[in-house]
Amino acid sequence: MRYRPEIDGLRAIAVISVILFHAGFETFSGGLIGVDVFFVISGYLISSIMLSEMDEKKFNLINFYVRRMRRILPALFFIMALCIPFAWIWLVPSNMKDFSQSLIAVPTFSSNILFWSETGYFHPTAQYKPLLHTWSLAVEEQYYILFPLFLMLAWQFGKRWILATLIVVALLSLGVAHWASYNMPVAAFYLLPTRGWEILLGVFVAFYFNRHKSVHFRQATNQVLSAVGFTLILFSIFAYNEQTPFPSLFTLVPTIGAVLVILFTHKNTFVHRLLSHSLMVGMGLASYSAYLWHQPLLAYAKNLTMRQLSFSLSGIFLVLIVPLSYLTWRYVEKPFRNGGNFSTQTILSLSLFGTLIFIILGMAGNLNNGYKNRFVLDEIEGWQSHKEYHKYIDDNYFICSPNEIAKEALTWFVVDEDTGEPNEIVRCNQSKKDTTIDIALVGDSHAEHLFLGLAEALTDKNVVYYSQGGTTPTFDNPKYKKIFKHLLASDTIGTVIFGMVIQGSLGSSRDKNIENKILNTVNMLIASGKDVYFADDVPIFPFGVERCQWTKWPFIKKCDTDKEFIDSTQGFYLRSLEHVKQSAPRLRLIHLKEHLCDEQTCSMVHNGLLMYRDHNHLSIYGSKYIGAQIVAEYPELRD
Repeated sequence: MRYRPEIDGLRAIAVISVILFHAGFETFSGGLIGVDVFFVISGYLISSIMLSEMDEKKFNLINFYVRRMRRILPALFFIMALCIPFAWIWLVPSNMKDFSQSLIAVPTFSSNILFWSETGYFHPTAQYKPLLHTWSLAVEEQYYILFPLFLMLAWQFGKRWILATLIVVALLSLGVAHWASYNMPVAAFYLLPTRGWEILLGVFVAFYFNRHKSVHFRQATNQVLSAVGFTLILFSIFAYNEQTPFPSLFTLVPTIGAVLVILFTHKNTFVHRLLSHSLMVGMGLASYSAYLWHQPLLAYAKNLTMRQLSFSLSGIFLVLIVPLSYLTWRYVEKPFRNGGNFSTQTILSLSLFGTLIFIILGMAGNLNNGYKNRFVLDEIEGWQSHKEYHKYIDDNYFICSPNEIAKEALTWFVVDEDTGEPNEIVRCNQSKKDTTIDIALVGDSHAEHLFLGLAEALTDKNVVYYSQGGTTPTFDNPKYKKIFKHLLASDTIGTVIFGMVIQGSLGSSRDKNIENKILNTVNMLIASGKDVYFADDVPIFPFGVERCQWTKWPFIKKCDTDKEFIDSTQGFYLRSLEHVKQSAPRLRLIHLKEHLCDEQTCSMVHNGLLMYRDHNHLSIYGSKYIGAQIVAEYPELRD
């Protein structure tokens, strides 16, 4: 396969866009599409080599995997090893435990599955994970474990059959991706079944060149189509943002752009001259090292400052990436990629040894709960664990009284009306026993953590909460339908208060109808004669409560963050609530953030008491304080 310098230039565009996006430069709001471009490039380059070797009957599966090890593991293991001492110094125990789990997942190419199980990519806390970016490596390597096996088994049927099968797979993958980006956005982002079609686009280009060797079009056609492809990539970088569903049909814009660049960029085209410039090629050659370096540098900087990086600080780290990337490429990547320096047996041995070492270190950190003894505990009054918090509620308040209650489990099993099977468990407590309910809190755990405060502030009322985690409370949601039917039929429940976490609801929802679904539910309740309130959300901090309690130099104790950062993470959510409010004027919005923030900062601590039990749930003191503030703002709740 002949060397194409413009492909390295395209790599440079991809990695620069990703780095600038992660560094917080708003102009590059869609910079993450660089990963999608990388997937297309990878599919093209690696499949081109495989098809050529298959044609010549030289393909060897072991040699293929060894080449992948030479390409991926040396620089990856080098960066992982450098991350460990800084994690020991700077990461709080819970984050250190998460980091330890990633040490196991990264060398086994399962980090995308680990991060999928932990949190969404755009969650405020996700960008503090030093190895978060390895999810894309996991997707690629999972693909390259499966694809060569498929190619070897299917080769006897001919390339046309193989190509037709892959087209069907790609279309299915794209369809699932688009559906999942609205319904299961975290899974869609991280997992191979929804990302495979992007790599397959590059594979299709490889199949084309395997047959035609070059694109037989006039120079003017090459000029125009390569420019169109490059423009599509640039458009995506500057026009897309975190709310753009990824991966989905929207992702066709940058990926088709990459396909056009690869197909039609030939000598004498403008795009070729641009991408083949020595500076672009140099950055492209070191793009893998740059990609590996950027996330740890930015993540550790954020772990130290616990806020969005300033323009100047981001600039410093971007400058650092250049020499670090070059040195890693020159002295780590290149020696191992050169087959003459290290034998196949040496590569296999080093890969196995490195993998085992990281797994052992990861297991040790996980089993030791992040090595809590690294820090001195300076506990602020008011903290309790989730278990202690719920025990306090269960000891001081009462289990709900409907017949559906499973009293021994302190939960209400909602039965699906269609299947007759129990749905997910709904927690349910009330402030008074065996009396009619006056006020109902509905939502996830961010409705639940308001219950204690409202119960204590409204001593003459019977307050109940129906808590269902991880799903939006609307009438058409099967997990809530029975609850809302109960509320609509009740003559005694005069007030309904919604509450939910921004990342679990409107804050990251890509369901274009979600506002309408909430509006319809609100209007149904209002039409039944009920007063309806919607609590927005408390500040969600980019660090756990431990950060406010564990101290030891050079670890910096931190209990607050910039209000600007909190505003930015809640903006989409709050705008959505305002849209609902405009269409339902009788809806009242309860603003929670103002009670824990001043003009510049938001804090976990108020009047010397810790208001949180993790990075986003109120403590006993926090709930009591917020409950009192809500009733002071809306005294009619007492009526």
